[in-house]
Amino acid sequence: MERIKDKLSMIKNMTPKLVSGEFVFITLENTDVDIDLLKRSKATFAEEEGLSLVVDLELARDRGFDMSKIMKCITLGVYSDLEGVGLTAAVANALAENNIPCNMIAAYSHDHAFVPSSSAQDAFEILTDLQKHAEINDKIN
Repeated sequence: MERIKDKLSMIKNMTPKLVSGEFVFITLENTDVDIDLLKRSKATFAEEEGLSLVVDLELARDRGFDMSKIMKCITLGVYSDLEGVGLTAAVANALAENNIPCNMIAAYSHDHAFVPSSSAQDAFEILTDLQKHAEINDKIN
C-alpha cells in the first residue's frame, strides 16, 4: 500500500472507523511487567516513569487497574507516511475545538485517536465531517 504524506490527501482519505470495545490507559513499573498483559495490550510505550499500556476494559477490570477514564478508539484508515505532517494535528484540533480530549497514537500503518467513551460518537462524526470538508476543498482547488 502506498503511504500518503500530503496533509490534505491524508485527511480526505482518513476514513475514520469507530473500533468496537473500550480501553483504558495504565502504567506499570518496569519491575511489574507481566508478559501476558503485555501480549494482550493494544499499545505500549516505555516511559521514564514506567511502561504505559492501552488495554481492553475487561482486562483492566480483571487485573484491578483504575478504570476511571474509559476510552474508545477511532482508527484512521489512511496509510499515512511516518513523515507525513498535519494529520494528527488536524484530528486533535478538530476534536479540541469541540472540547473532546484526544490521545493520538501514530502506529506504523495507521493513526488512532483515543477519546472518552462518552464522547466517541460525537468524535467520530466530527472526524467524518473533517474528511468530507477535505474532499470538498480538494475538488474546489
